[in-house]
Amino acid sequence: MEYLVKTHHGTVSVAVFGDQDKPALITYPDLALNHISCFQGLFFCPEASSLLLHNFCIYHISPPGHEFGAPPICPDGFMPSVDDLADQIVEVLNFFGLGAVMCMGVTAGAYILTLFAMKYRQRVLGLILISPLCRAPSWTEWLLNKVMSNLLYFYGMCGVVKELLLKRYFSKEVRGNVQVPESDIVQACRRLLDERQSINIWQFLEAMNGRPDLSEGLRKLHCRSLIFVGENSPFHSEALHMTSKLDRRYSALVEVQACGSMVTEEQPHAMLIPIEYFLTGYGLYRATLSVSPRSPLSPSCISPELLSPESMGLKLKPIKTRISLEV
Repeated sequence: MEYLVKTHHGTVSVAVFGDQDKPALITYPDLALNHISCFQGLFFCPEASSLLLHNFCIYHISPPGHEFGAPPICPDGFMPSVDDLADQIVEVLNFFGLGAVMCMGVTAGAYILTLFAMKYRQRVLGLILISPLCRAPSWTEWLLNKVMSNLLYFYGMCGVVKELLLKRYFSKEVRGNVQVPESDIVQACRRLLDERQSINIWQFLEAMNGRPDLSEGLRKLHCRSLIFVGENSPFHSEALHMTSKLDRRYSALVEVQACGSMVTEEQPHAMLIPIEYFLTGYGLYRATLSVSPRSPLSPSCISPELLSPESMGLKLKPIKTRISLEV
């Protein structure tokens, strides 16, 4: 069921899946994506269904104007900052009467949820972040974003913008080349990008290009954090930097080989076992186990060692998963 939630910083679309009596998991997608194009691969896995949908009610929050059928946002109107976008989330939680929630975000969405967790610590139980950002844009990223921003503003979702976005999301293994065709997930994403309102993407991109550095505040972030990053993601170093700044007692990194930024779509199965270990500390299990999903999610039930490399099966190095590529 989809809701349009009015906030002080504009209207937000929220797609709700599951029993609203269950604990809440909120998601936030990357730039130009929504829950279909960013999380469908993960949530359509049968194993994910028995783990996530069994234990949670899912609240998919879209950035302003990123939902299907969204009208164009007036470019001369209010321009939300990343702080405004984080503040929208707490208004969404209040609208649904939610307390503390589990959070899952991809790249730009991971940044917004991290900022939300830093501003509203009592409202966050844990963070599952995929190829996250935490620093201000480098000069290279800032310049690339400006080029993409100008193209979006003046030419819309043109071919160059689509190629830049696809490189942001996916590894070259699935983007294809002269000999190898694009994979189905890339083709589907390309079609979905055609449906986006370019001015709405431009607005989110402008907010992200003006984002501040969160690094100094990460050490004080004591909710449990599980970070995934694709080995071939352009934001690989960002994820490593963020992991180094988080308290190691509460965080873990999973590096996925032969994968780009959007692990949720490109290699969703690589996420399942680490997420299962992560959620076990909250008293949550697969549907086959006789544990009630309605049991309270209390951070006090998590041992400080939950996310140590040993307890998550990471040994002393991040997990590296491989896929076999057939050419």
